[in-house]
Amino acid sequence: MTDMTQHSASARVTAAGTRRTVTPGTLLMKYGFFLLVLAVFVIFAALRPTFIAPGNIHGMLMSASIAALMFLGLTWLIAAGEIDVSFMSVAALANMTVAGLVAGGAGWPMAALGGLGIGVVFGLLNATLVAGLRLPALVITIASGALAASIAAAIGRGTSIALSSTGFVGGLLDMRLGALPVLALIVAALYALAWGLQEKLTFGRYVYAMEQNRAAVEEAGVPVNRLLFMLYVLSGVVSALAGVLLAAELSSGQPYLGTSYFLDGLTAVLLGGMALKFGKPNVIGTLAAVLFLTGLLNGAALLGWTDSQRQIVRGALLLVGVGLVVFARSRTHKRKTARPETA
Repeated sequence: MTDMTQHSASARVTAAGTRRTVTPGTLLMKYGFFLLVLAVFVIFAALRPTFIAPGNIHGMLMSASIAALMFLGLTWLIAAGEIDVSFMSVAALANMTVAGLVAGGAGWPMAALGGLGIGVVFGLLNATLVAGLRLPALVITIASGALAASIAAAIGRGTSIALSSTGFVGGLLDMRLGALPVLALIVAALYALAWGLQEKLTFGRYVYAMEQNRAAVEEAGVPVNRLLFMLYVLSGVVSALAGVLLAAELSSGQPYLGTSYFLDGLTAVLLGGMALKFGKPNVIGTLAAVLFLTGLLNGAALLGWTDSQRQIVRGALLLVGVGLVVFARSRTHKRKTARPETA
């Protein structure tokens, strides 16, 4: 009998023989992060009423939507015990590819397809090397990210590329319902779909099981490599899609835009692991963490904080996120090893 089978049997016995008591501490652990997000918005709204002005709300939701889109694939990879640190460089390369094609006379449809193609290519590259050849994910994605960043800089020869028009992508970004961007609704729907895949289908259980015991998952007949392959391709595609949207939002190609998203991406995924599933990255937690970071950094800017001070906040939050995830996983491991065997 495999470890996974034993774990499943133990879980069934536990579920049948005991009832888990819901305590205030459990509820706080599960939903406390959402209260923190709400508190950030309430505090900054009180300190700076312009924080909740329609224009500022629209700008924050637009930024949060693009960032959340970029971090979706990263969330599931970290949940599966893997990593992709090339996501922001892929977004930058897609951004510069779109800008270079449009500036060269191509239409926005062709340029957008070119940008998305970048995501497919780098997603397949990472997937083949990590999932197919089983090379270390951190080393591979650092290398592929450096390659993407170098090509992005070469396209514009180290400088940005200004765009005179934003095409149909800009039209999509301009669509709104009051202060609410239509893009925010689309991203919210995408995250709702991702939550359904994570919570309601075996896909989500396989992702979390891979982080806990990949060998046992493979022994149970789950196509782990195929699943990882899909996750890396997904990460590349959503990162590139975010880069395409940023080309229209910024009306330019920015070769170094990925730098600002690196800390935010890791911080959002790790801090988001404190919501709902303690210590486990999940899509709803990531979305909440993106809103938290967007509100916190925007509010700090309105209060006059310098860019260096905001970078310190980013770094500190990343350390907190890493520390909390490590603590949660070590506690879970101790609880499992201390659990008495059932007859």
